[in-house]
Amino acid sequence: MKIILVNYRYFFSGGPERYYFNIKEILEKNGHEVIPFSIKSSRNVPIIVNGKERPELERYFLDIVDDEVYFAQSAQKKKSLRLVLKSFTRMFYSMEAKRKMRQIIKDEKPDLVYVIQMHNKISPSIVDAAKEMKVPVVHRISDFQYMCPNALFYNYRIGVCEECLKGNRIACVKNRCVLNSHVYSGIKMMAKRLHDVMNVHQRIDAFVVPSEFTYKKLNEYGIPYEKLNHIPTFFNLKEVNPQVTYEPFVLYVGRLEKQKGLMTLIKAFKDAPYQLKIIGFCHDGYEEDLKAYADKNKNIEFLGKMDFEQIAPYLKSCLCTVVPSEWYDNFPNSLIESYAFKKAVIATDFGSLQYMVSDGETGLKFKYADAKDLMSKVQYMFEHQEEAKKMGENGYKLIETVYSPEAHYNQLMEVFKKVMKRIW
Repeated sequence: MKIILVNYRYFFSGGPERYYFNIKEILEKNGHEVIPFSIKSSRNVPIIVNGKERPELERYFLDIVDDEVYFAQSAQKKKSLRLVLKSFTRMFYSMEAKRKMRQIIKDEKPDLVYVIQMHNKISPSIVDAAKEMKVPVVHRISDFQYMCPNALFYNYRIGVCEECLKGNRIACVKNRCVLNSHVYSGIKMMAKRLHDVMNVHQRIDAFVVPSEFTYKKLNEYGIPYEKLNHIPTFFNLKEVNPQVTYEPFVLYVGRLEKQKGLMTLIKAFKDAPYQLKIIGFCHDGYEEDLKAYADKNKNIEFLGKMDFEQIAPYLKSCLCTVVPSEWYDNFPNSLIESYAFKKAVIATDFGSLQYMVSDGETGLKFKYADAKDLMSKVQYMFEHQEEAKKMGENGYKLIETVYSPEAHYNQLMEVFKKVMKRIW
């Protein structure tokens, strides 16, 4: 099977990119040919297809608008009028993307297009290009973009918000959901409304949804269950049965953003006798607020941004990890990474996390934004370290079954074959 794999970053950045390159590897190992479709960037890795470098495929990549990773960084940069207009078309409907998708389909003759991320920087026009050429499209859901202009169901003013899902179309502007700006919020709201009018979701043949929670939200939005396929993200286990230790510290891995619940986490540890190590980065100065709130507490250590090879030793040696999210968090990779290194997870009993952590089996759950309850769970882990170890081992069993590459691949192939049969 020949598959065009779409993502607006062709370099390692976050969870969607980790999935992108992992699924590319798994598909190629199983004999498929994977053709990338992305955006030009100085950060891009070499284009390799089935072990051979194919730099000529970059001609199909979209022209670069800017070389920033996140929308917040891009929005802060001054751009020429030409780049501003190009950015707008990518958010709404890009003829450049449609033209290049048509050309790569014509030249490479794929059986299927598998989209990881396309909103904002590529645009849904690629779906029309594929459909016009009778190539099925499957979209993996990485966020809440179809339902929420901010893609988060969260804004910094009021916290968790579902007003757009419930039909209040002006709520995004009123609440300044995007970058705390009426202007950016209005632009994203209009883009979403255009995509709703175009019925983009109806043109996609199937959706791959990692989280059971998101699966239900997409159906609430109006996508029928027949198109929705709950397939959890997998962990590409390179080290079978890793040798781990259980040292007296708790580990947080992830972006340093308000919705991640970092203030609640630091509040819990601020006057506690337990060690907390924080690995992650931010792009808006929030880290300084967190450090100020921690007030030089020696038990709270900020380790900065690391790649996965640098993070792994901490995952191998921590007592447990913590995921204190205060938004719905579609499917945090840090959680299955914890299971992969036999570590229990303390998580908010909220959103997708309520389905991913089994209380007392693979970790412990605490009440939303409740620092006191969070600390009670941390204390339990320290006072019952053998139980913490057992929970982590239970999590590892899920890595070998539910979150294995084999399970994911087999379920994904069922979806691919189903939509191809429907088209032909």
